[in-house]
Amino acid sequence: MSASAADTGWPRCWQQRTALSGVLWPLSRLFAAVSALRRAGYRHGLLRATRVGVPVVVVGNLTVGGAGKTPVIAALATALRQAGWQPGVISRGYGGRGGRRGSLPVHADSDPVQCGDEPVLLARLTGCPVQVGRDRAQAARDLLSAHAAVDVLLSDDGLQHLALARDVELVVVDARRWGNGLLLPAGPLREPVSRQRDATLGPAAVLAEIAGGGRHFAIDRHLGDITHLTSGERLNPEEFAARYAGQSLGALAGIGHPGQFFAMLRAAGLAVQGAAVGDHQALREADFSRFPPACPVLVTEKDAIKSAHLPPALRQRMWVAGLRLNLPADLLPWLEHKLENARGLPTS
Repeated sequence: MSASAADTGWPRCWQQRTALSGVLWPLSRLFAAVSALRRAGYRHGLLRATRVGVPVVVVGNLTVGGAGKTPVIAALATALRQAGWQPGVISRGYGGRGGRRGSLPVHADSDPVQCGDEPVLLARLTGCPVQVGRDRAQAARDLLSAHAAVDVLLSDDGLQHLALARDVELVVVDARRWGNGLLLPAGPLREPVSRQRDATLGPAAVLAEIAGGGRHFAIDRHLGDITHLTSGERLNPEEFAARYAGQSLGALAGIGHPGQFFAMLRAAGLAVQGAAVGDHQALREADFSRFPPACPVLVTEKDAIKSAHLPPALRQRMWVAGLRLNLPADLLPWLEHKLENARGLPTS
């Protein structure tokens, strides 16, 4: 994988149109036809979508790999709770071994090997009930059965999981935009950019270059506090930069767009050497050999969850960089209006 591919999480032929993406283009047309037939089946009632009795908000992305959905869901859940709602979160639990034939509840201390890293992170960040399962409709029913007070569900991804009826669809986009603009396997798109949705969320500079996609809401991602993994010592970015000024710093990221994490650290004045690992993969001892011995290593909150297996000496070098975002002031009122209109729809 080239350096640029490592930073974006995508091969070069997905970032721009190359000879290889041209060769794969006929397969992308087949993928588009199959996807369109499936959507038509739900639209015309040949396939049935399940309603679960509370409003459902799907937060997803059109491309392969993460685009920053997890912090968006965490921020939405927090904002909804502060506004008086009782949100719950459902997820497929990508990378987890559990929930294959049913669904699993997820808690802040759950094993990410069983239920996936992002659901555990969402349970920790939000304090909301979280349920994972390949069948999101079943996961929704199980969560509501266990938590009768929940009155709105946030679905972590699931734009293509049409078996669960939804009331609001939010698409998150990051600095990679739509890559080369082609569908799988010639490009990173799982669905056409023209796909109907209620709103698109992303950085203001990115949204300015995107047409359509419903309402546009600009979200501001920024570096939060940096916490030592084992001691719990918490520093703001300025304090951390001052403490380690002039020292070598490493950064590891096993997320969909690792370059975005490294850029955020550098924008905060941290001179890090970044190294990407596979999305959803646990950190390995060998990953730390890329940096000078004993130098501090910054990791994402998602990667920190998967670090329990590492030797104590490596864990003592790790600092967890929090990612936070500011929601625009007009997003929550707009969303609440849609949720109020969706209240009371019958269960199916």
